[in-house]
Amino acid sequence: MRVLIQLRPSPDLVAAVADPGRTATVADVADGLPGVELDAAFAPVAVPRPVPATGADPLSLRQPLTFSLAAEDASVLVRGTISDDDLASRVTLLPTLRPDVVGVFADPVIETTLTCGGDPPVGDWHDVERLLNTPALHAEGLDGAGVALAVLDTGINAAHVARRLGRGVTLDAERSWNPAGVGGSPGQFEVDHGTMCAFDTLIAAPQASLIDVPVLLSTRPGGSAMDGLLSDAVAAFTHLRTVLEAQPAQTRALVISNSWGSFSPEWDFPVGHPGNYSDNAAHPFNLIVSSLDQAGADVLFAAGNCGAECKDGRCAYPERPIAGANSHPKALSVGGVDVNGRRVGYSSQGPGRLAARKPDLCACTHFSGSKAFGENEPDSGTSAATPVAAGLVAAVRTRWPAARLSPAQLRALLRRTAEDRSEVGFDYDYGYGTLDPAGILAALRRRARNAA
Repeated sequence: MRVLIQLRPSPDLVAAVADPGRTATVADVADGLPGVELDAAFAPVAVPRPVPATGADPLSLRQPLTFSLAAEDASVLVRGTISDDDLASRVTLLPTLRPDVVGVFADPVIETTLTCGGDPPVGDWHDVERLLNTPALHAEGLDGAGVALAVLDTGINAAHVARRLGRGVTLDAERSWNPAGVGGSPGQFEVDHGTMCAFDTLIAAPQASLIDVPVLLSTRPGGSAMDGLLSDAVAAFTHLRTVLEAQPAQTRALVISNSWGSFSPEWDFPVGHPGNYSDNAAHPFNLIVSSLDQAGADVLFAAGNCGAECKDGRCAYPERPIAGANSHPKALSVGGVDVNGRRVGYSSQGPGRLAARKPDLCACTHFSGSKAFGENEPDSGTSAATPVAAGLVAAVRTRWPAARLSPAQLRALLRRTAEDRSEVGFDYDYGYGTLDPAGILAALRRRARNAA
């Protein structure tokens, strides 16, 4: 089984891993872990330590937290493989044999959230543009200009996106990032799922700067061309933290769009095991998501395509399919509706595993847009709904950086202004409802007047 191993080496080594200007190898950090085949291609990653208020639960994500990367606080992750025959005993013995081992965690497969079924598109991207009220957004200067928008997926083909939009695309090659072993240049990947996601982000935020992170192109034995490993997402989020912290504090704006998830417990430790990912707030990736939120990033995840009426064939959770970071309380979990406001049958329903009230809200999907999969194929799944929502968030960030409106405040505003699709307020089909740009604009105007 592929695993992530969390260690606390010497403070000097922790400092070397945490500093982007220095280099520490796997051999430096974790040489000689008994029974573990270490992956030398995976650079060690620093994990910040959550620091709660005095006396609070250090593992609760439902509280204000700060995160420390100081050498005496942070830990380090490496990737490796443990034989399935030896897994249970080795996971138990490692901390005894090596006191610097903090924990052994699942490194599940992550996959795109493509749709099931063959229904034709409902409307096109101009309908989505109208529903997003883009003229009103842009009239108030909310078009994504100067906002970094990271698309973690299969890579972007910027030329295809530009052709379909009929306008130029800003791609930030310098801040883009490839996992170890993934070749190719930012913005020049094959037209595929990531190109669809990039196109959909730019419907509301045409001036945003795209950061291309082809995390789903990392390979594993027996894997497909469109899945990767959670460990590569860990490394990607660590890179994005350096991107965020390099921005001036008063204008900090980074939106992270994730149209992928882990759909099967097959690649995970069982629920209740300390190394579990799906239900475990202490999994290093879930902590890293919290740290990005606290530092000022807006993190969005697809709710997934495991809806009861038409679930994707890969969905293997018998219940509560919104798992791991896709149900994170500090992330926006996005379900899907068509341009008529009706929930699409494949959109996953709550409750979520890390936070029960998931999805948070719904955005448009199943429309004719990027044509990444063919002339008559829709941009579909919660894979399309998530970047549509991410584009709206990026548009807001044009004039409302994190210092002016924190990620938590923006999530609350989006939920509060959402158009309720039921008679009970929050529900597990639509969350708090569908995105309402007019309501968002009105709330922002009120906030600006109150701050004046």
